[in-house]
Amino acid sequence: MNKESLLREFRKKQYRFFGNGDAAIQVCEWNKKALRGKGHCYKQDFYGAHCISCHQITPSALWCNNSCVFCWRPMEYMRGKPPSPLSPEKMIEGLIEERKILISGFKSSGASARKRYDEAMEEKHWAISLSGEPTLYKKLPQLISLLKKRPKTETVFLVSNGQNPKMLFQLWEKNSLPTQLYISIAAPNKGLYRKITCNTEKNGWKNYLKSLALLKLLPCRTVIRLTLIKELNYSEETLCEFAEVLEAVQSDFIEVKAYMNLGFSRRRLKYEAMPSHSEVKAYSEQLLEKMPSYAYESEKKESRIVLLKKRKSRFKTKIIERD
Repeated sequence: MNKESLLREFRKKQYRFFGNGDAAIQVCEWNKKALRGKGHCYKQDFYGAHCISCHQITPSALWCNNSCVFCWRPMEYMRGKPPSPLSPEKMIEGLIEERKILISGFKSSGASARKRYDEAMEEKHWAISLSGEPTLYKKLPQLISLLKKRPKTETVFLVSNGQNPKMLFQLWEKNSLPTQLYISIAAPNKGLYRKITCNTEKNGWKNYLKSLALLKLLPCRTVIRLTLIKELNYSEETLCEFAEVLEAVQSDFIEVKAYMNLGFSRRRLKYEAMPSHSEVKAYSEQLLEKMPSYAYESEKKESRIVLLKKRKSRFKTKIIERD
């Protein structure tokens, strides 16, 4: 699959691109529900991030150094590294304009709908997580700094696969850390890590461990997102290994989440690989039995996710209190 074919696949899923397909933005289903007045995503429930104005973006839409079997994107074809990095200033403005196009159909004459539409334009929350691996973008420190300086910005979340610890350190060094940093985890040992992520980097596992080790040092909110996949990492043996790793990493929060059988992942995994919410919750409770540093914090059944929090975290769970 070449670049043009990839772009066609993403456009079918209502991605809008900027800069020859390098950067992208999308309006997710929860964002659409918020625009319709029908709820909001777990990031607002858990942390107070402003769902309706969420700008979910990526500076490296078509590139990743993992090809995770559970990813709904066409990861098999997203290899290599981005070309010369786009200007972060132009990228931000370009993606904002593309999002306006995506939500233009929600503009209505009704007072309530108009109010929600105006809220959606406020740019309060930025999620750098859409597709690809954002830490491959060489100007990520400048991008995050610019987003944080925008007058309406309240929160900036960054999701990474942990393959580029040097960039994470650079964000720290340049005072450009996000409000909240996520590292995804799907395996507690090298063999399973390679099987699930299909990582081919010579030092892939070592790089990952370096990123995990950074989490207890970084002066920002940190989250481990643990994706559970039946018949791969959902067992008593891996539970014990996960507990050991998570207890050592000491991130502020842990999101235990079910794999969802969507998109291209359906070509790699069966529908039955999805745990139910009750199974995710039971797994979380078993983890807590082996992790004295953590406690149950919250959950969202619709998203099949349970939130655990480090007992001695210096951060409040909700960054901003909302209704």
